[in-house]
Amino acid sequence: MIYVALLCGINVGGKNKIKMAELRYFLETIGLNRVQSYIQSGNILFESNEKEEALQKQIEKKIEGGFGFSINVILRTATELERIIGNCPFSEKTISEAEASAVGESLYVALLSRPPSHEGIKRLSSYKNEKETYLIEGREIYLLFHHSIQNSNLAKSLQKLGVTVTIRNWKTLSKIGAMVNERNI
Repeated sequence: MIYVALLCGINVGGKNKIKMAELRYFLETIGLNRVQSYIQSGNILFESNEKEEALQKQIEKKIEGGFGFSINVILRTATELERIIGNCPFSEKTISEAEASAVGESLYVALLSRPPSHEGIKRLSSYKNEKETYLIEGREIYLLFHHSIQNSNLAKSLQKLGVTVTIRNWKTLSKIGAMVNERNI
């Protein structure tokens, strides 16, 4: 089975530095096959017959032991990633023409370890406005920013959901999706 591992908070602002070549090597030593990385933010494709929960714990433990710090890992199967990309609720039709050309810079997906609680969803609802909006679909939150994500209160509030979360922009997810499709050919 093809998996995508999304590492939370590595190589950001000089913290939790991991070289992708080293990470690939470490992951191969725990039996993951055809390990491939995409950019320095911790996007890893690999193949394994293990179950998601066991894999997640193995990867987190191996990173802590090999690199000396603890991080969270979000996993998705190739099928889940295909669904995430195929079911995006925001399209060029829902975005003004001026913003449509920058949809890759404005559209993000927050990937969660588990669906958020009702209380978490309720807290998040106060951040929906004309400049930033979202739609929750299971363990994903599609985020549309009409301006930058950098100063977004919505983006900052995702950490308050009470679940592990990592955010990827649409261009990154699309590229990972293309890499997965290349494996399936």
